[in-house]
Amino acid sequence: MEQHQAPPAGKQKGIGQRRFAEQYAGVAILVLCLGLGAVLFFAGTETLIPGPVWLTLLVVSVGGLLIAGDSSRPRPWALAAYWTSVASSWVLIASLPPQNFGMMVVLLVVIAAVGSYVVPLWAAWVVVALNMAVVLSIFLVHGAPLADTSVWVVFYTIIHIAGVLSTYALYRESLLRAELEEKNLELEAAGVLLENSAATAERLRISRELHDAVGHQLTVLNLELEAAKHRVKGDQAEPHVERAAAVAKGLLADVRTTVGELRESDPGDIQASLERLGAAVPSLEIHIEVDPEVTVDEQQAAALVRAAQEIITNAVKHSEAQEVSLTLNRQEEAAVLTGTNDGLAPKSITLGHGLTGLRERVELLGGELKVTSHPIFTVEVKLPVGERA
Repeated sequence: MEQHQAPPAGKQKGIGQRRFAEQYAGVAILVLCLGLGAVLFFAGTETLIPGPVWLTLLVVSVGGLLIAGDSSRPRPWALAAYWTSVASSWVLIASLPPQNFGMMVVLLVVIAAVGSYVVPLWAAWVVVALNMAVVLSIFLVHGAPLADTSVWVVFYTIIHIAGVLSTYALYRESLLRAELEEKNLELEAAGVLLENSAATAERLRISRELHDAVGHQLTVLNLELEAAKHRVKGDQAEPHVERAAAVAKGLLADVRTTVGELRESDPGDIQASLERLGAAVPSLEIHIEVDPEVTVDEQQAAALVRAAQEIITNAVKHSEAQEVSLTLNRQEEAAVLTGTNDGLAPKSITLGHGLTGLRERVELLGGELKVTSHPIFTVEVKLPVGERA
């Protein structure tokens, strides 16, 4: 079984490392917030609420951000977790004296920054304003000097704005990158199918030319040679005419065979087609395995190309995957394309427009589409094929 890993490997590795850093940098910051809170708690910092309650709220606030940032969670859950984190962080900050809550303002900044992923940007700015209102209220309640209060509020506001803008820029960049890769993949798939269709049309044109021009001329030549054989009976030229007739008959048979072969649907190299799709998405490390015994016609090849396109698109848009595996092999009298990725698997499967369209395409060819999410997200396309030669 042939195997190919889509090039360029160096570029894929760099993008994969960047995505890994983006994903886990946020987790590291949340761990830092949890650590700062634990330091304050175990250092015996006085709070306006009981210590265990304060620590519980800290865990709830950090845990809420983790849930809100998990793209596999349903949207209502993510929103509920986020606003719970926001509210609990205000209680945490308000329960600390001004000389101690400065460290925990980091949590407010992180919450506002995460908001650019979870809620609309305007809502993130509302969170920033409310966070600053909470900070200002704490300073005023504790009677801090107005000058100091103004400086610190401005300082915290600048940090909030920088955090939200930088996070939102990363978020938009990731969305645009995924959209660009999706369009590149769509164009590459269309190019592959168009080239195969053009090649088929060219083969049909050549076969018609051979049949209409060369084939007819050879038929006429055979008839003329048959007539010549009867006229030269007993003549010295008879052996030469008979050999010429035999050659003409053989040539006509070869032309007819060639015309038949050209008219047969040839889908091209399915291995090369899948490799081209993989190369169109550099952010993923795509492994392709094709069993050389798999033979499909043009319609089946088109369905497999579209299936691979949908599998890769889902990995880019929904799974936060770094690796995708595409395997095409033969199982009894069927060609089976199996696609998996190492990203987040949904808790339940709801077929979108892409997979629904793919299912309709496969069923029209007498095949079957199967989608599972456990233990990993898997799309399997099974198409019936002819018997082995």
